[in-house]
Amino acid sequence: MTENTQTPSSPNSELPTAYKPAEVEGKLYERWVERGYFEADAKSEKPPYTIVIPPPNVTGSLHLGHAFQHTLMDALTRRKRMQGYESLWLPGMDHAGIATQNKVEQQLAEEGKSRHDLGREEFVERVWQWKEEYGGKILGQMRRLGDGVDWSRERFTMDEGLSKAVQTIFKRLFDDGLIYRAERIINWCPRCLTAISDIEVEYQEDAGELVSIMYGEGEDTLVVATTRAETMLGDTAIAVHPDDERYKHLVGKLIKLPLTDRSIPVVADTHVDPEFGTGCVKVTPAHDPNDFAIGQRHGLPNLTIMDEHGVITVHGPFLGLDRFEARSAVVGALRGQGRIVAEKRPYMHSVGHCSRCSTTVEPRLSLQWWVKVDTLAKEAGDAVRDGRVSIHPEEMSKRYFDWVDNLNDWCISRQLWWGHRIPIWYGPGGEVVCVGPDDEAPTGEGWVQDTDVLDTWFSSGLWPFSTLGWPEQTPDLEKFYSTDVLLTGHDIIFFWVARMMMFGLYAMDGKAPFKTIALTGLVRDERGKKMSKSAGNVVDPLDWMDKYGSDAVRFTLAKGANPGTDVPIGEDWVQASSKFANKIWNATRFALMNGATLEGELPPAEQMSATDRWILSRLNTTVAQVDAYYDDFQFSKLSEALYHFAWDEVFDWYVELSKTTFFAGGEQAKVSARVLGEVLDVMLRLLHPVVPFVTETLWTTLTGGESLVIADWPKDSGFRDQAAEAEIESIQTLTKEVRRFRADQDLDDKQKVPARLDLAGTVLAAHEAAIRQVLRLQPEGDEFSATATLRVAGATVALDLSGTIDVEAERKRLTKDLGAAEKEKQQAEAKLANEAFIAKAPDNVVDKIKGRLTKAEADIARLQAQLEALPAA
Repeated sequence: MTENTQTPSSPNSELPTAYKPAEVEGKLYERWVERGYFEADAKSEKPPYTIVIPPPNVTGSLHLGHAFQHTLMDALTRRKRMQGYESLWLPGMDHAGIATQNKVEQQLAEEGKSRHDLGREEFVERVWQWKEEYGGKILGQMRRLGDGVDWSRERFTMDEGLSKAVQTIFKRLFDDGLIYRAERIINWCPRCLTAISDIEVEYQEDAGELVSIMYGEGEDTLVVATTRAETMLGDTAIAVHPDDERYKHLVGKLIKLPLTDRSIPVVADTHVDPEFGTGCVKVTPAHDPNDFAIGQRHGLPNLTIMDEHGVITVHGPFLGLDRFEARSAVVGALRGQGRIVAEKRPYMHSVGHCSRCSTTVEPRLSLQWWVKVDTLAKEAGDAVRDGRVSIHPEEMSKRYFDWVDNLNDWCISRQLWWGHRIPIWYGPGGEVVCVGPDDEAPTGEGWVQDTDVLDTWFSSGLWPFSTLGWPEQTPDLEKFYSTDVLLTGHDIIFFWVARMMMFGLYAMDGKAPFKTIALTGLVRDERGKKMSKSAGNVVDPLDWMDKYGSDAVRFTLAKGANPGTDVPIGEDWVQASSKFANKIWNATRFALMNGATLEGELPPAEQMSATDRWILSRLNTTVAQVDAYYDDFQFSKLSEALYHFAWDEVFDWYVELSKTTFFAGGEQAKVSARVLGEVLDVMLRLLHPVVPFVTETLWTTLTGGESLVIADWPKDSGFRDQAAEAEIESIQTLTKEVRRFRADQDLDDKQKVPARLDLAGTVLAAHEAAIRQVLRLQPEGDEFSATATLRVAGATVALDLSGTIDVEAERKRLTKDLGAAEKEKQQAEAKLANEAFIAKAPDNVVDKIKGRLTKAEADIARLQAQLEALPAA
């Protein structure tokens, strides 16, 4: 445990009778920031602990996914700070190229303008104005959540320092031959008019059509099936598998392409699956990535048939039609020629949509800038394989390797105006010059800069080191790189995590950007469904914070955080966490009013009661458990451990069992008051990283200390007392049995019942007063009549229930229930004894019947005990 070095406060009435988060949280957070508790010192001799925040989009607002990950990152950094580390949690935002440009273009549209009306420079200035006015909303919301970030180091992917980092690494990669320009198939959004990355494509099941078209004439005919009939206008071949005997005689021949005046060859390619459909596929190299690869292998021409807006640009009858209009028109024309062999409508299939505007994405051949990733990706894989970087949970490593080991070259150019403009200049004689941050751009007639900007993921891929000052060799970079943990969702392991690994290892001479990749799941609703606006189940965490407090939201999220698995959350759970915060408040307030203190040294064990020794033993066990769970990123388990220790062991057992001691006063009460103070001190320290606001208020009142943010983290002192734990466990066993009996009799927990206790010869003998207090058992009195007797843990408890229950009615009820339990047992035993049934029944069915038998046997034993406890007729 932690040695208390603060000046203790005396029990007082500083705490209001009820905890009101709204009156506490905002003021506390501002005080933490003003006092600089979250600011890290690069000159400190403390060991560093660094987390850089996954930068939220400047267009964004706090959603439950943010709140979830921020809670976990905050807990990690708060604990490390308390453990004596120079703890840096670095905040910032991403410029979010497409999303932000769309926001401003929407504003312009409302004014009846487009970006082209403004021109590039004026439009970019307009975006900066929008960013200053509307951007960064999420940063204020992070303060509401209690994020302990170092605001003095806040960064933005378009700020001067990060822009220099982007230009620097682009030039290095270009000079090393790792950036090049080439025509390839990319994902194209006809609405945003730009290439988009894989992560910006969302796939959904759409109702389309599958048509089978007959190509060729006479005996030289082939049938192909397609969901995109309009692309046949750009076909430059038909492909079959080289071993497919059905079509070997056609390989190398020219086949008439319907609706056109062209003939196209039949080529043999192993990409074709002869078992799928007819075993023939149409090849449209300019409009499909697989077809492009086939075209490259066979030297086929690339025929582009639609423009950037998705409008057909070839073949008279369809010229000028939108791609979807052209689809219907092409099918109609083919049907008129009798070339439609089969049609299936609707045909459900997976279709990519732009995540920003929901437009159907079009594969398109385009001249773009690319990063050559083979060596970079190999380094990213090796860093995990050789242990420089660990992935948690470990089973997620396979997904990581599947990605980096098969990574294709990365398209990094975007046809936008908002973002880092590609630092390439083209000369009048075809010259290509890459300009670094310290270079002078070429001047003179005919020199122009590339109009494209870089993919947002290019700059965010530099985040772990660009935010620390790279390419300059800053004190921050020296102190805080490599970062310790990247905590992020498993959904972006491929797109962001891999890019940071590639760039970090490349730029920092093989030093990985983080030591551990801790992957979380995604937040879902209480039924486990994905949250979406269309489903109507999206929750604004600020609404819950307003209603229940930030601690309640944080604790609920942490309690559901099992590594790598999705997190269901509902309002009922937040409400339960709010009750937990109130329980901590009320119980600590009660403890303070009854003398809980930190004055003086903790008394030696021989001066403590068994109850005192028990709670200190459990306290140290909890400290050890919580530490182990933190180190394994088991947030759910550590939250559960803290919840059950605080609510069950401290408040429901220790405080209740100690009430008679406190009421009696004297030296033993002073000892227990000091023990209670110690327990509360350590418990609040343990809880603080997850529920910082309520614990800060209670701890500063209890200890008089400055702040939990800078307090010491508890240590396991090694104190254990197995005898005391066994002794209190006996009390708990007795108490639970009596409470269960009372519940079976429909007696209220608070209803006092006369009782005679025979505890002689048991460890319970010294605890009679406490047992009576906890169970609301009155002394037996002169008129005592034992109407029910319970024998538990070697003790006898005789209860006088006369006047509280109808004994005969209760006997009839119990007898009826006993008969039902015995019948259930017989039926289960009969099924389990039936060898034919056991041989055929699935394991889960057999296990279910075994469970029914076990329950029936337990019910029989319980009901028989209750009948025996009733008085004789």
